[in-house]
Amino acid sequence: MAKPDHVFTCQACGAIWSKWTGKCDACGEWNTLVEEAARPVVPGALAAPTGRKAKALTFVELSGAAEPLARLISGISEFDRVCGGGLAPASAILIGGDPGVGKSTLLLQAAAALARNGRSVAYVTGEEAEAQVQERARRLKTADAPVQLAAETDLRKIIDGLKALKPDVVIVDSIQTLWADGVEAAPGTVAQVRACAHELVRFAKKSGSVLILVGHVTKDGQIAGPRVVEHLVDAVIYFEGERGLPFRILRAVKNRFGPTDEIGVFEMVEAGLVETPNPSALFLGVSGERASGAAVFAGVEGSRPVLVEIQALAAPSAYGTPRRAIVGWDSARLAMILAVLETRCGLSFAGRDVYLSVAGGLRITEPAADLAVAAALISSLTDTPLPKHCVAYGEVALSGDVRPAGRSDLRLKEAAKLGFEQALAPPQKKNSAAAGVKLRAISHISELVTALS
Repeated sequence: MAKPDHVFTCQACGAIWSKWTGKCDACGEWNTLVEEAARPVVPGALAAPTGRKAKALTFVELSGAAEPLARLISGISEFDRVCGGGLAPASAILIGGDPGVGKSTLLLQAAAALARNGRSVAYVTGEEAEAQVQERARRLKTADAPVQLAAETDLRKIIDGLKALKPDVVIVDSIQTLWADGVEAAPGTVAQVRACAHELVRFAKKSGSVLILVGHVTKDGQIAGPRVVEHLVDAVIYFEGERGLPFRILRAVKNRFGPTDEIGVFEMVEAGLVETPNPSALFLGVSGERASGAAVFAGVEGSRPVLVEIQALAAPSAYGTPRRAIVGWDSARLAMILAVLETRCGLSFAGRDVYLSVAGGLRITEPAADLAVAAALISSLTDTPLPKHCVAYGEVALSGDVRPAGRSDLRLKEAAKLGFEQALAPPQKKNSAAAGVKLRAISHISELVTALS
């Protein structure tokens, strides 16, 4: 039986099917199958061509001394922090984010900063014309930077131009707009994105250039295209933020040359993105008396302590099924905290709608926020404000016990720097009085109810 000349590839998960269907059975998405040319595996395709001997593979000792990487410092400290202390040569970075969040603005500012530091930078745009990028550069006051700009989507022309220019840094905005003439598929499809990303990463590894790719995101917030693109690159960074809020979070989820839990905080102003060296002051807002239902969480993002306000509201429900609305936290985690408060402390949220929000647009994934969330819920339910200048942190177990959180000294030092005098936290192994914050140990969630009553 002859093999089909074309297959249908899902643009959401990359699964391949022999015929078109409305729904992809692999990921469950609708109307994502696109017809593409099939590439059958030819037996012996990996064998060396006639008259040409394959180069032998060489091995080195694991204990061999390797020279440390000479990082390229952009001068934007928040961007360099997330990248692991600067850009590593011969590396590939994939940056994703919602439309309009500021990806192009950030990369244009980073390109200008690198060019002013004596680095050769090539900026390739496939979404905009050269005049549009130049207009943005004038608005951001970066037009005087010696950045080489080109508007092109043909991968062959881009590779040839980069080989002639030999830049230190290459920025491609975006990978979904490029197309390779050897792939029979439309730009943005799985086959095109995979082929273009592979060729660009191969160029970066051979030339020693730093490659920065911009990727579109799906409605679920994941970078569009096949997952193999994320495996090809060395770092995957998300640029997060709400359009109605001025704050933007640069978060690394994969980094072969640095930590994966670092964040960079920016503020979007009329002149572009401005670094925020002390994000705690911005996320906390106006200091002073806080209403009931508000608690300050002392968290740690990577190597940086961040204090953020968690707001909770337990309002009487007008319907049979109470509503649970969460912004900036995990909904499953909130359900667990509510169950622990009802079971271990005798509190009832059955007839109340529960609303929980992390102020400033920051998303918290740290389990140590459990105690601060519980404090905000208890405060809202009893209509009792928390003590003034008080922070809270600690992980709550299903038994109601409060487990210790790491980097307590860093959390307390940040709280003391911002004028906080008291902390609700699990018992500490070391004496933390030197931090200048009075520690009230909470070993069980019931003790928190007693402390706030």
